[in-house]
Amino acid sequence: MTTRANYYSDTASEFLVKARAHLAEGDLRQASEKGWGAAAQMVKAVAEERGWEHKTHADLYRAVARVAEELSDSRVQILFRSASALHQNFYEGDMPETGVATGLDDAEEIADLLAAVMD
Repeated sequence: MTTRANYYSDTASEFLVKARAHLAEGDLRQASEKGWGAAAQMVKAVAEERGWEHKTHADLYRAVARVAEELSDSRVQILFRSASALHQNFYEGDMPETGVATGLDDAEEIADLLAAVMD
């Protein structure tokens, strides 16, 4: 794994821990943003390792689609969309606690799936 990919992967792990702490404190907006950040950082780790663009949201969605195709597993895209809803919740603040908790579970699951495909 490249140094940069390692950085993104480590940051994803850090964000997941922080997301759970924010959720426990009742700070749903910060929990949401850290959950989204964790998923995005893991996508960036995979993209970095494979030489794919990963600067924009569109780049991240393209990378997720490529991984989903590679794995023949559409869950990757579904989980990423769930994490993206967390990002939206950071701005809107309208997701209930159970929704944020489920979104964090999904962010953690995609992080695990992506970690498994890293070299």
